[in-house]
Amino acid sequence: MLLPRVLAGIVGIPLLLLFIHWGSIPYLAFVTVLSMLGLYEYGLILFVSGRGVQRWIVLLGGGLLTFAVAIGVPGGDGARANLAFMVLSVLVAASMLREMFRKEHSLDRAAISLFGVLFVGWTLAHLVLLRDLRPYGERLTYLLFGAVWITDTTAYFVGRSVGRKPLAAVISPKKTIEGTAAGILGAGLFAVLAERTFLNGALTLPEAAAAGLFIGAMGQASDLAESTIKRAAGVKDSSELLPGHGGILDRFDSFLLTTPILYYALALKFR
Repeated sequence: MLLPRVLAGIVGIPLLLLFIHWGSIPYLAFVTVLSMLGLYEYGLILFVSGRGVQRWIVLLGGGLLTFAVAIGVPGGDGARANLAFMVLSVLVAASMLREMFRKEHSLDRAAISLFGVLFVGWTLAHLVLLRDLRPYGERLTYLLFGAVWITDTTAYFVGRSVGRKPLAAVISPKKTIEGTAAGILGAGLFAVLAERTFLNGALTLPEAAAAGLFIGAMGQASDLAESTIKRAAGVKDSSELLPGHGGILDRFDSFLLTTPILYYALALKFR
């Protein structure tokens, strides 16, 4: 499985870095499509496992929420900022109305659907907000992706070679405490190196180290959160879209919980 992962990375990483560099509409379109693929996988996982889910609300509503959040800063001023809250309000109403007019009502189905909209659609939109954070959004986005990749790679190899103690045996049996610790440390070291090179004054050395450690820790927690959903549904991968990586959610799960918190923390610094 390592060779397909490497080959997918050789093609995917330069393309992703190019989208980040472009920013603007190309990056917005990329993240929106990414989110909708993840939303599709979320709905499919629950559907095939027999769990009720409003798949069209998850897919279209979640994609619309991603777009709405990405084009305006939530909580800011103006119609673009309020668009995200309007979309979210409409989705809550639509989900409940959908259940009201079904023969078999299910609050669980509505709750699971809205959770997917937020867990994937809301969170991934912050990749765009982070990229648009002035004046260092592009560099900070490179920091986020680089730290996540270093975390995953370090945790994978250290866990396979010397990992002994399971981190969360029920949710993800292959994850180990040793691998997790190495991943966090690797992200911290990468962030320190980034401060000395491409960040170019965006963060101080202590801020960069703290950001790297946060990304390493929260990224793995986010990974476990996505694994919790798969475990509840009884599936191993979210899909087989990416050779050697599983699906979009499997590849970008580390960003789900990490990106919004990182963005709002940095927004407090730069705004």
